Amino acid sequence: MTKLPIAIFFICSIFSASSQDLPRIIILATGGTIAGQGTSSTGAGYVPGKLSVEELLNNIPAINKVATVRGEQIASVGSYDITVELWLKLARRINEIFEKDEADGIVITHGTDTQEETAYFLSLTVKHSKPVVLTGAMRPATSISADGPKNLFDAIVAASDLQSRGRGVLISFNEKLFDGKTVVKINTTNVEAFASLNTGPIGKVFDGRVKYYYPAADVRSNSPVFDISRHDSLPRVEIVYMYVGASGTAVRAFANEGAKGIVIAGSGNGSFNKSILREVESGIKKGIAVVRASRVSSGTVTPSNQVFVDEQLGTIAAEDHNPQKARILLMLALTKTSNRNTIQEMFLEY
Repeated sequence: MTKLPIAIFFICSIFSASSQDLPRIIILATGGTIAGQGTSSTGAGYVPGKLSVEELLNNIPAINKVATVRGEQIASVGSYDITVELWLKLARRINEIFEKDEADGIVITHGTDTQEETAYFLSLTVKHSKPVVLTGAMRPATSISADGPKNLFDAIVAASDLQSRGRGVLISFNEKLFDGKTVVKINTTNVEAFASLNTGPIGKVFDGRVKYYYPAADVRSNSPVFDISRHDSLPRVEIVYMYVGASGTAVRAFANEGAKGIVIAGSGNGSFNKSILREVESGIKKGIAVVRASRVSSGTVTPSNQVFVDEQLGTIAAEDHNPQKARILLMLALTKTSNRNTIQEMFLEY
């Protein structure tokens, strides 16, 4: 297991007497564009994860009126280098913070490339109803119009608000609030980078205030959906992409290399051709769990359509999980069971 150093920074500021009544927020920083530095304030090039959490927070002194804040540097990487081991570390640290009552809310600074995946993983492995809010930036900190400081301020506002409790893990980005399960990245460079295509945002942060469009529906106990406290790794699950003329080579290779599960990023309603189908059937006979997801950006992969009858084939329909989130749920599901019907129920519920 890769060991990442943890440097803890305490943010020392001058607080008024009333600061003791402010919410306590811990920032868990992992790097990303929000902490990126470039050689030009107008150019697109930069190196992610160069600034410390302390430097990020020093850029937004207005937070002192919102919350008492301290930061922990968990990692300093672009989010394309986020690992399962780092997910497990984050989930454990979040649960520890809430169990020890160290904070009223947590904000995670994170690169945007895989932010939706981390948000969904944490939504399945964090035990508590206190707010956990991820954010990041599309422009580095050295940009002439960096979006990171405003995004971080808004995330702290959201994590400090009592209305955010019981809503699961959230992403705060460009003044919008998204549910960690439904949010996806929709643009490679624009500051309007995230959306929940099937459901829309659940709220917004504007002028330093939080507004939710719906009541909190996530009434959870102090037990996570999946307990990862004793796991140092997760079952290996891979993704295979369907396209015109795709062969079954990738499915066969992953099966031969020890994958416990495979997600097919199918066309349309989770469809794939006969070459992939032959390898899928072979893999299922070997005990490999196979999920039918879709490369389409929105919609639902329905169980047992007329072409792919999942119960007969032995596959699992991804429902409204995109391939990368289907992989996360399947990895966690396989820590509990290999039963196809039970896993299908998890895809319906979570």
